[in-house]
Amino acid sequence: MTSLRTKDAMSQQHSALAPAPNPAKVQRGDWWRDAVIYQVYPRSFADSNGDGMGDLEGVRSRLPYLRDLGVDAVWLSPFYASPQADAGYDVADYRAVDPMFGNLLDADALIRDAHELGLRIIVDLVPNHSSDQHEWFKRALREGPGSPSRERYHFRPGKGENGELPPNDWESIFGGPAWTRVTEPDGTLGEWYLHLFAPEQPDFNWEHPAVGDEFRSILRFWLDMGVDGFRIDVAHGMVKAEGLPDIGGSGDQLKLLGNDVMPFFDQDGVHAIYRQWRTILDEYSGSKKGPEGPSAEGRGWETGGRIFVAEAWTPTVERTANYVRPDELHQAFNFQYLGTEWDAEELRKVVDRTLDAMRPVGAPATWVLSNHDVTRHATRFANPPGLGTQIRTAGDRELGLRRARAATLLMLALPGSAYVYQGEELGLPDVVDLPDEVRQDPAYFRGEGQDGFRDGCRVPIPWTREGSSYGFGAGGSWLPQPAEWAELSVEAQTGVEGTTLELYRTAFGIRRTHPDLGAGESVEWLRAPEGVLAFRRGEFVCVANTSGESVTTPSYGRVLLASGEITEADGETKVPSDTTVWWTTA
Repeated sequence: MTSLRTKDAMSQQHSALAPAPNPAKVQRGDWWRDAVIYQVYPRSFADSNGDGMGDLEGVRSRLPYLRDLGVDAVWLSPFYASPQADAGYDVADYRAVDPMFGNLLDADALIRDAHELGLRIIVDLVPNHSSDQHEWFKRALREGPGSPSRERYHFRPGKGENGELPPNDWESIFGGPAWTRVTEPDGTLGEWYLHLFAPEQPDFNWEHPAVGDEFRSILRFWLDMGVDGFRIDVAHGMVKAEGLPDIGGSGDQLKLLGNDVMPFFDQDGVHAIYRQWRTILDEYSGSKKGPEGPSAEGRGWETGGRIFVAEAWTPTVERTANYVRPDELHQAFNFQYLGTEWDAEELRKVVDRTLDAMRPVGAPATWVLSNHDVTRHATRFANPPGLGTQIRTAGDRELGLRRARAATLLMLALPGSAYVYQGEELGLPDVVDLPDEVRQDPAYFRGEGQDGFRDGCRVPIPWTREGSSYGFGAGGSWLPQPAEWAELSVEAQTGVEGTTLELYRTAFGIRRTHPDLGAGESVEWLRAPEGVLAFRRGEFVCVANTSGESVTTPSYGRVLLASGEITEADGETKVPSDTTVWWTTA
């Protein structure tokens, strides 16, 4: 009888460089089909100057860690010039770096260093709205009603006898009306402007040709800087229904992921924009030169391969598939999967629907469990089902971590690409008890809409056991870190068998080298006990036990990795509750 966590895979857990991929898996320009992409939230990743705020130089200093972790690309959340009304998603200048993060030279150095290490860089693009401090919007306010500048946004006269009511009944995702009335240059109350998010984030009018021209220029600016792709914020929101019609009080419009198509989300007209953008990206994809440093060798780097990934909250995965048709975007986040409970039957349904939806358009599935807008999955899974993706209680920490580790191995075993959020490789939970006075999520202060507790997943990550910010920087951190995070730090977990960090490192290494992991479009489901998912991909088998009890399954071959302790005897394997196991049958 053998009790084990990973068997002979442990020797791979921490090496100077991530393992090289199997050559058969490398596809010219198609690296994104099975990539592991790591999301960096710059203000919370690493602080180089001790001001308590993460920055680009901090990210640059930690790139070797990401290389050694074994990821393929890094997605950077916004670092553009911004008043920071919504953590940089209110952009004042799309071609400048906000001084809190550094400058364009820092961005250039980060991109170059990443390429030397064999890492690709994806940057956030925010095309649905700008900051109210963007020069276009300030000019629109100055020039008044009827001016050409106002046509670049959605300005409308109000309803009511004196225009005192909003133009329609739309509500902001952050709560309250989606309209704000302006004071005109002559001092009188005048028109209203649309903002699906905070009032400081006026929506662009994508019917105006200048908006399209501007963003095509912005794309080229950053492509010329050397970025490898763009994550498109609110990719489903840029085009609004003609006439901006009322919704009629459905009571469901505040939900990003609902069952109805809203007049401000997922309109078919958005796809014409992406077809134009794709032609630009394809121009650059044909001419990109890969890195030449020793760390880049064998990491699957090939010529070309610039990509778009959509943040598209749609009612169904079938609607999401529209964004990744061959002449549009490359990937779209699978929010239906992210929102699925830790339940075998429900997970199998969403996996099948996702693969079935992506197959006809030739796009890879793209899996994700956590990001900067939702409660970390180590905390979501620590709580009872049905609470959604914004949770305010810590729940059962031990249960949540056990399920999070199992869920990660399940996700990484599925066909396609995977996104991971900074700190999840450390098993970080949400910080649910932040003092009110330190919170910065704009939704928190508006009373309705999103729950407004996104700060809990944005607390700076710990690097060391000691220090005022556990190695995040020389000073403090912009959000306080719990004392118990010292033992969750990179330093505390590195090289320690069984830690979540080493589990991720091993999983990424196996995924990179095993010929049946990564890209693909289907799984072969195997018979399994109730509450258990089991599937085969060539000579690879994955079993995930979502039930509350241990189960016994066949031993499918040699164990590659397990998220918890398992026991093998007489050709069978005892898999504890909330545990995932990987086998190879070769």
